Amino acid sequence: MSQAGCQEPPRREPVRGPQREVKPAASSELQPESRAGHVAAKAMPVVSWSGGTRAAGLGGVWGAARGQGEERNTRGPSVQPFPGPRDVYKPMVKTSAAQRVSEGTLVVMSRATNNARGAKGPCGSNVGSASTRQGMTGQTGSNLPHRRASLDNVRQLQRRLWSVAKRQPGRRFHALMDRIYRRDVLWEAWKRVKANRGAAGIDAMTLADVEQHGVETFLEDLGVRLRAAGTYRPSAVRRRYIPNADGRQRPLGIPTVRDRVVQMAALLVLVPIFEADFQPCSYGVRPKRNATQALETVRVRGARGGNPVVDADIRDSFGSIDLDKLLKLAERRVSDRRVLKLLRHWLQAGVMEDGQVTATVAGTPQGGVISPLLSNIYLHVLDTVWTRRYAHLGVRARYADDVVVMCDTKSACEQAQQRIREILARLGLELHPEKTRQVDLSRGREGFDFLGCHLQKRMSGPIWAKRHERVYFLQRWPSSRAMGRRPRRVKSLTARAACHRDLRQTIAQLNPVLRDWAAYCRTGNAANHFGDVDTYVTWRLKRLRIKRAGRHLRPGPAAQWTPEFFHAFGLQRLRGTIRCPEVA
Repeated sequence: MSQAGCQEPPRREPVRGPQREVKPAASSELQPESRAGHVAAKAMPVVSWSGGTRAAGLGGVWGAARGQGEERNTRGPSVQPFPGPRDVYKPMVKTSAAQRVSEGTLVVMSRATNNARGAKGPCGSNVGSASTRQGMTGQTGSNLPHRRASLDNVRQLQRRLWSVAKRQPGRRFHALMDRIYRRDVLWEAWKRVKANRGAAGIDAMTLADVEQHGVETFLEDLGVRLRAAGTYRPSAVRRRYIPNADGRQRPLGIPTVRDRVVQMAALLVLVPIFEADFQPCSYGVRPKRNATQALETVRVRGARGGNPVVDADIRDSFGSIDLDKLLKLAERRVSDRRVLKLLRHWLQAGVMEDGQVTATVAGTPQGGVISPLLSNIYLHVLDTVWTRRYAHLGVRARYADDVVVMCDTKSACEQAQQRIREILARLGLELHPEKTRQVDLSRGREGFDFLGCHLQKRMSGPIWAKRHERVYFLQRWPSSRAMGRRPRRVKSLTARAACHRDLRQTIAQLNPVLRDWAAYCRTGNAANHFGDVDTYVTWRLKRLRIKRAGRHLRPGPAAQWTPEFFHAFGLQRLRGTIRCPEVA
């Protein structure tokens, strides 16, 4: 007998539409499809269920998902649910992704295999960690496939070599020749040689000739010659002279295109090894280092003092290098006999001048691709000895054969110059007597030229106006020699013969010169010099317009040829390009 208040309310049966027979899912034997079929069904793209079109032949999971009423299932997945409570049957637990697809709340875009890369497994370890690293350094990146950029094979090789050389300072690399004649390394070497352009060697073969006959054939033949021992022999370099800054002639050695490609390939392999040993005070012809960084090192040290300065220059550093000492220094890091033999052949290839080949006794050919690296290896002795023994004398910055030492006292300045002379004597080098001097920067008395810039201290006007204190800061601007070279270049591009040329073509030739100079000097105090160059360039272009007009010139058009007129044609403006070194 039931008691009052304990009676259950009558259960209301929900109204259901026509239902399919749902097969039990407890056993896979009773399902018409295998488990692989269900997994594939889960990963199927969503299709429209409107219009009465249904997928037939799917049981198990899809059958359970379809067992919610005809009215619900005929709606598309993008249709929003009706507001308010609905009197329909709905299971308590969502057992599959396919069920949620039919309800329009989840759209499966791609299939996940096991787990996402980088996620945690059931034991707390990273899933798929074995496939996230390659080589010594590995690869890391975003979990999104389209954002995972693959590194270049040559760059990966360089990173591995640098990493091993950095971790093991005493290691000698013995298997490098097979890296040099690798196909990808030779292709990268060819790209860089082509980008640098350059003239032909003694064989008169140019870059255009190589492209005409086929770069693939050229590199394949080069690789075969490098693999077979003794079949590759470098040719002599072609001697050419260029005017030096002091009016003298500087000798250059131009290798053949074939030798330049092989030297570039060797450079790609050897640079990471020796870069791990080079000192931070060296800035010349090194990756991620430039002349602006050397100038900034000197400027920052000059702002904190450092009035006594040693401005030194090494005499004929490329032509006076002892070849035997250079090869011994290279053997400290390289034990591959084939690579060492290759270096010796390049150093002893000889020079052709006026049709006669002269044997090379000392020095590296200035103009060769690998010559800057060999020079840095040789002068690395100077950097290492100074850092270990004489770093207390002052801050030193070296760019190739130009050396600057910022000292605190005059005695330290004299001692620094003497120590540099002693170290160079051990290498068979000497300081240039005319270009080496000691400078006193205090109160702006003197200045010196370094890497195309003149450095000298100037008194701060705002500090004097506020506190009446004489505070000096080291500033730099283009040297007088550099200011003379740029106008001569502008004058040659705007000669009178160019008056009949299209103005846009003349400006297109001027812009690279101006842009290059602006990029180099924009971090200094060159605002006044930039203004002078802008005025000179617009004056030269205006003279071309006047020359072209000739007797038909009228006062009206000539007054319109202002700087804004030429800037509208795309002329590079130097005014306003000065930037702070920290943000440039």
